[in-house]
Amino acid sequence: MRMYFDILGQMLKTLWAHKLRSFLTMFGIAWGVGSLLLLVGLGEGFRSGNQRELREIGENIMFIFSGQVPAAAGATTGARPYYLTYDDAMAIQAEAKDVLYVSPVINRQDIRAVSAYNNTNGQTFGVTPNYNKVRYIPLAGGRWFTDADNDERRQVAVVGHEMRKSMFPGRPVLGETVVLNGLRFQIIGYMDTVGKDESDNGTNIRIFIPFNTMREFFPLKGKENMPEGTVSFINYNPKTRDLHDVAQMEVRRVVARRHGFDPTNDDAFNEWDTIQNGDMVGKIFTAMDMFLGSVGLVTLALGAIGIINIMLVAVTERTKEIGLRRALGATRNSIMAQFCMEGMFLTLISGGIGIAVSGLFMAALGTLPSPGGFDPPKLVPWSAAVAVISLSIAGTVAGIYPARKAALLEPVEALRKE
Repeated sequence: MRMYFDILGQMLKTLWAHKLRSFLTMFGIAWGVGSLLLLVGLGEGFRSGNQRELREIGENIMFIFSGQVPAAAGATTGARPYYLTYDDAMAIQAEAKDVLYVSPVINRQDIRAVSAYNNTNGQTFGVTPNYNKVRYIPLAGGRWFTDADNDERRQVAVVGHEMRKSMFPGRPVLGETVVLNGLRFQIIGYMDTVGKDESDNGTNIRIFIPFNTMREFFPLKGKENMPEGTVSFINYNPKTRDLHDVAQMEVRRVVARRHGFDPTNDDAFNEWDTIQNGDMVGKIFTAMDMFLGSVGLVTLALGAIGIINIMLVAVTERTKEIGLRRALGATRNSIMAQFCMEGMFLTLISGGIGIAVSGLFMAALGTLPSPGGFDPPKLVPWSAAVAVISLSIAGTVAGIYPARKAALLEPVEALRKE
């Protein structure tokens, strides 16, 4: 044990005697490790920001809109339009066995909303009571719609966060009245903010009313041949995330049968699958993580090469010292242990500094406001594990190769070196 303490002391003296060289070598390793962790952390920030935005829409949400049936496969002209209706939504709920919830929506942006304090043309959504099971609706106060509200066509409303602040600035909102195109609605609930940037999320500026109330007083209008009961779109979600492809095909079959076209005709459907979109974006971010991680690993490898080079220079500079120690009885193992410890010390200490500094930097970024769609970078465990493993390999190589070269020097030949 005493031998290793002696080796450690000698190593520290040597490093201190070449402070600038040791600092630059350690800086290269620390920079490589910090770059690896920070680059991967930035990629994960983009990934988590995108996932957060999808969660704020709802969990595993799928949309289907009215569409057009091409006259022939691949044709871009002569398409026949069709409109989704409330009956379509009910048929999907009854027939699509792998669909959990179905919620038709009527959306109009031309309804004038007036309160005692302000007026605006916000978005008015007519939704069924199960809408809050399909979409993300964080209530800050009051309640959501009940089946009785919808069945009895009650004139009640739930307002979004920004709509509440605009229509009732600094005032209580529950029990207040908002007038929609001349009809009085009592506010029974209000929402918490959705998203980091309130102005970027449309949910914050919406007024929600029961679907049957909306269908009676504010039906969709303005398009030719629009059937009664037309809806803006239908939201649904599968029973499990893995069933989203199966659920989508079941919905397509129902819609195609009811509107008289082939369910395998992809051009006839106007859809948005947040599950598929999330998976695709996830693959993009995984590829980005791999690319950024490889850039960091290259930087780390360059730092390791720098340590190997500096250790080889140290062996050359200390050839006479090695020869003298060998002549005085030092074994090859002790010489090898000293140089190996020096290489691993430089590598692991500088790597630890890189991990600590990058972690502190990412923590500091976490305290700053971040743009929409992006979360602050964070230390990713797998990247830290890769950094530690890479450091261990680099330290071993940086120490053993020069150490072996030093240990193989013959004492007489080493003492002859100038």
